[in-house]
Amino acid sequence: MTALRSDIPARLDRLPWSRWHWRVVIALGVAWVLDGLEVTLVGSIGAVLERPDTLGLTAGEIGLSGSVYVAGAVLGALLFGRLTDRLGRKKLFLVTLVVYTVGTLATAFSPDFAFFALCRFITGLGIGGEYAAINSAIDELIPARVRGRVNLAINGSFWIGAALGAGLSLVLLDPHVIGPVWGWRAGFALGAVLAVAILLVRRDVPESPRWLIAHGRADEARRIVEQIEAEVSAQHGPLPAPQGHVDYTDARQTSPSMREVARVLFKRYRQRSVVALALMVSQAFFYNAIFFTYALVLTRFYGVPEASVALYIFPFALGNVLGPLLLGPLFDSLGRRKMIALTYVLAGVGLALTGWAFMMGWLDARSQALCWSAVFFLASAAASSAYLTVSEVFPLEMRAMAIAIFYAVGMGAGGFVAPVLFGLLIETGSRGAVMVGYGIGAALVIVAGLLALRYAADAERKPLEEVAPPLAAEPGVVARND
Repeated sequence: MTALRSDIPARLDRLPWSRWHWRVVIALGVAWVLDGLEVTLVGSIGAVLERPDTLGLTAGEIGLSGSVYVAGAVLGALLFGRLTDRLGRKKLFLVTLVVYTVGTLATAFSPDFAFFALCRFITGLGIGGEYAAINSAIDELIPARVRGRVNLAINGSFWIGAALGAGLSLVLLDPHVIGPVWGWRAGFALGAVLAVAILLVRRDVPESPRWLIAHGRADEARRIVEQIEAEVSAQHGPLPAPQGHVDYTDARQTSPSMREVARVLFKRYRQRSVVALALMVSQAFFYNAIFFTYALVLTRFYGVPEASVALYIFPFALGNVLGPLLLGPLFDSLGRRKMIALTYVLAGVGLALTGWAFMMGWLDARSQALCWSAVFFLASAAASSAYLTVSEVFPLEMRAMAIAIFYAVGMGAGGFVAPVLFGLLIETGSRGAVMVGYGIGAALVIVAGLLALRYAADAERKPLEEVAPPLAAEPGVVARND
């Protein structure tokens, strides 16, 4: 392709917030709602699945099913992330939602642990692919000045799904409604129904114009942007002139080879890669250590009845939703490095103190839940900022693959190990043993936060093309958007 100069990124970044942006956020951001729904259903019904009249699982098998889900998500991220960079954002965020729907619907018909684990793996495939495809699309469609707060809010919507899952389990497990024997199956089936509804809405979200222009499809990109501008201007009136441009010198139809991806990650952006890896591994261990075993801690150590576990998830979910919503704007104003470090370090200190109080027996079920809610008010913003970081600091042509790689390594190292480890620690019945796990999680996030303070990129309010110039723009100059 011959070189071209494009103002499409600048045209997208200068748009005022509009109904069109809300539709994109809702249609795509609901992926995290689905993930939260899935994880919470398993967490809330963990004790129910141990009953002989359901699946008769052990605590270890429940933890293993969580790890199998994570393994599926890791593989799905890598597979679909590669395809997202190659085939486009839109095709893949439709395909991954279909995979998720099939997996969660099949879960409702599980006769034993083996089938249940297989269905969790398939569901994880879809969710992992969603993370790669959707984080890419959202960052490329949302204006730079609000990219941080929007991305954090969307990632925090996981906990809206968590609250929904808790509410569903509370109602469906009630003997006066469906009861524990069939209620957990109905919960997964309803998740599939929700996914189908989302699929219908998501069809209207366009392909990323940034992806199109970088792959030599300039005319198609221009038509999409013109349609977006027409809708936004109908709401807000005449739009300001775009400021800035990108010089594309080597637009290509194919995605970069894995050798090129490795060169960018480990040579050009080695420092960014170290920070991204630390953020993703630590937050994955931190979250999965607590949440996949939340129900087991409440039932084993505090004697909370199985049917009441969901009640304790609501304050936990509230803290997790409010954290990104209230702290998100600070990531755009105070900056990425300061806020990532602050949320990571304070979350680690909070978990360590809560773990100590748990070990000493100073907490009951209610105060334990409130302490976790306070800790995860910070941790939710921290974890969301990890996904923001890996999605905005690498070039467009490999953005989805970069997200997939760091998600896979983070979840593989932190997310796969944590549920199994904590399942085994809980089975010992020792509070001190569980405290060791909490201590590991706290140390990991504190170290990651300090690394971010020193080495993270200052990406706030900057166009993606300025944070990380597209490979197709090498060695051209990316103009700053004024």
